[in-house]
Amino acid sequence: MAHVTFNSLRSFSFLYSLHSLYNATTLRHFHFKSNQIQPSHPPHMAAPATSDQSNPLITPYKMGKFNLSHRVVLAPLTRQRSYNNVPQPHAVLYYSQRASNGGLLIAEATGVSDTAQGYPNTPGIWTKEQVEAWKPIVDAVHAKGGIFFSQIWHVGRVSNSAYQPNGQAPVSSTDKPLSPQIRSNGIDQVHHTPPRRLSTDDIPRIVDDFRLAARNAMEAGFDGVEIHGAHGYLLEQFMKDKVNDRTDEYGGSLENRCRFPLEVVEAVVNEIGADRVGIRLSPFAEYAECGDSNPKQLGLYMVNALNKSGILYCHMVEPRIGSVAENVECHHSLVPMRKAFNGSFIGAGGYDREDGMKAIAENRADLVAYGRWFLANPDLPKRFALNAPLNKYNRETFYDSDPVLGYTDYPFLDEVSNGV
Repeated sequence: MAHVTFNSLRSFSFLYSLHSLYNATTLRHFHFKSNQIQPSHPPHMAAPATSDQSNPLITPYKMGKFNLSHRVVLAPLTRQRSYNNVPQPHAVLYYSQRASNGGLLIAEATGVSDTAQGYPNTPGIWTKEQVEAWKPIVDAVHAKGGIFFSQIWHVGRVSNSAYQPNGQAPVSSTDKPLSPQIRSNGIDQVHHTPPRRLSTDDIPRIVDDFRLAARNAMEAGFDGVEIHGAHGYLLEQFMKDKVNDRTDEYGGSLENRCRFPLEVVEAVVNEIGADRVGIRLSPFAEYAECGDSNPKQLGLYMVNALNKSGILYCHMVEPRIGSVAENVECHHSLVPMRKAFNGSFIGAGGYDREDGMKAIAENRADLVAYGRWFLANPDLPKRFALNAPLNKYNRETFYDSDPVLGYTDYPFLDEVSNGV
């Protein structure tokens, strides 16, 4: 069912009541209200969920200190509606729509500095104004009993001088330019400025940017941070040997290539504590021409190194996701990394309801992150529990700057069933 725009969703007074719609006991602790933020339990306190043995996605899970009521995670999704890199009030509704008591949400990728940007209208968290703008958004998620992590990133060479301070070149592990990339519409091209290779003196400053971003995320009220080490951005530009052509201590061997990402992890852990830190990795993907000759070895090296830091979770993208966020045939598996990692493991990439249920049942993941389906279905955990039909997503509005269209206007299940 294609989504439509509902004028009523523009108002915070429109209520959606889960309890009046159904009596399924497995869902009695999910409180989705489309346009009103209404706490049902104290923030961070997930009510005990009744397990639905037929659907492993709708079972409770303890992720460190956080009690989750289900396994369905909102994946970090770039939405490009943070004008001038400042989160906007319309994000309060967007995230609160997708929050549930005991549900984990990961916010869209958020820049750690003014050199971290590579797309229009993506949020940052390096200024006081940005931190203050995040606070009501975080509060709205907490008011619904949700757990909220900030994904902090630096795009590296996936940028051009228009997004950089004083029109300077973007930075990377290399000075090799990135070829023009096709936009999400499959037609237009994005051109990137050839990057400047970071010196060994520059790298500690970038590490410190991540540390300060993590501190700022705590100031904004987030429960933790996810370090973006995936999808061809700066950390991957160091990790992967098809990009990293350095000959110093940050290049060459696998240990050297992973040094910078692990320094970032160490700095963030030291700042906010390992129990509030996750990381996203995509060793098998080749986003933005960022591939590796031995992705399995890279993935295993990273998770074993991360075990030493004791971080809360590893969020890893399935090998079937190639370079354009579509499923491809692949014989690789995340299972070796899942088995090697000591913390909670989140799988992501191309999952539907059945795939997610199977991944949890077979112990291939503790949690499953959903992007496009959660974008189009703000009450996705409830729909999965009921095996209800899903709204179709509209790619054309993924990155539209409109504060409503394709953002907060996807209908909830009761609106569909009532013919709103």
